[in-house]
Amino acid sequence: MQTTNENISYGGRQLVLTHDSEACKCEMKFSVFLPPQAETKPCPVLYYLSGLTCSHANVTEKGEFRRAAAEHGIIIVCPDTSPRGEGVADEDVYFFGSGAGFYVDATEAPFSENYNMYSYVTKELPALIAKEFNADMSRQSITGHSMGGHGAMVCALNNPDTYKSVSAFAPICAPSGTDWGNNAFTKYLGSDENIWRSYDTVALIEDGNKVPEIFVDQGTSDEFLETGIRVNLLEAACKEKGIKLTLRMQEGYDHSYYFISSFMADHIAWHAKRLG
Repeated sequence: MQTTNENISYGGRQLVLTHDSEACKCEMKFSVFLPPQAETKPCPVLYYLSGLTCSHANVTEKGEFRRAAAEHGIIIVCPDTSPRGEGVADEDVYFFGSGAGFYVDATEAPFSENYNMYSYVTKELPALIAKEFNADMSRQSITGHSMGGHGAMVCALNNPDTYKSVSAFAPICAPSGTDWGNNAFTKYLGSDENIWRSYDTVALIEDGNKVPEIFVDQGTSDEFLETGIRVNLLEAACKEKGIKLTLRMQEGYDHSYYFISSFMADHIAWHAKRLG
């Protein structure tokens, strides 16, 4: 692992790092914010999964999370959204391939060689964080935006004993029923829609997967609200299965980082209470 960039912020250290990934079989880049408390004691970890077209850099530069993370003593880990580089299969569209890994483990060639973001996020990256930083791995939580909100909820629902809490900003709640998800799941996972259910939040909840609660912020002026996000389906599924959903519809906000940064501190504080 190599540190490619380091800055001091709010008394902590903001790092950008690269390493050779076993899961994705290429060099992967991610960012880590180490709060000042990590100098003297193990700190809990909050993973932030980014959305379509993004990398680690978008939230690191525009997410405005460091003040709250330093206040609460939480390590923030921001992985990339897909494998990248020469020899990694790709398509020249924003909603698939590079920047659009959908946090699945692909089973279809040629994508199965590198696109194993689910294993990367849930296994390889946590093992690296545990090894390299002063992290309390008994206290992990996860959040994300859009495609990353989908990824965060899927990771939590499939691993309820790993994450203390899960939240999301404008998550893709039922990707199997969207153009984005249908295209990605067909190419990554094949045509059997039963297999897709393991990576679909609403389907997972319908099938009995549970977490104690989910916290979601959603802008009312989000251009993808009806076609891609479909938070109403998440609301109905949680109600039917008895999962506590805190859904805040934020008047006038869109899908951008202006929206995310406005409520990032709320999410960090919410996770802090559950991380103990």
